[in-house]
Amino acid sequence: MSSLLALQVGESIQDIQLEPVSRMDLIKYSGASGDFNPIHTIDDEAKKAGLPGIIAHGMWTMGNLAKLFTSYYEEGFVQDYSIRFKGMVFLNDVVTLKATLKEKQEQLLRFTVQAVNQQGNEVLKGEVVYRQY
Repeated sequence: MSSLLALQVGESIQDIQLEPVSRMDLIKYSGASGDFNPIHTIDDEAKKAGLPGIIAHGMWTMGNLAKLFTSYYEEGFVQDYSIRFKGMVFLNDVVTLKATLKEKQEQLLRFTVQAVNQQGNEVLKGEVVYRQY
């Protein structure tokens, strides 16, 4: 899809599949966000917390979801963004980002968004309101 203007209700933006989650991704995100909780970077600490291994920051997943809209920055901007975390993202998971147009009103486009892992399990869902210029 070359333009969000052409999108009709019920149609989707092209999915984005992220590279497998790496430890380095999470270390870099820890530094950028200031969230140094060791469950995101140290295996033993994650296991002490009852997890099978390190998990990605929820906000790392949420931030990546915005990539669905970055190629449309010349048309408008994300005005509102609300999500709900549905599951954990683990090291080496492959996350796919999805957005479907739910409603179209004048300059506002309302999308349902989600992130799913390689098993098809939803790890995040929500809504994005995109305002066209």
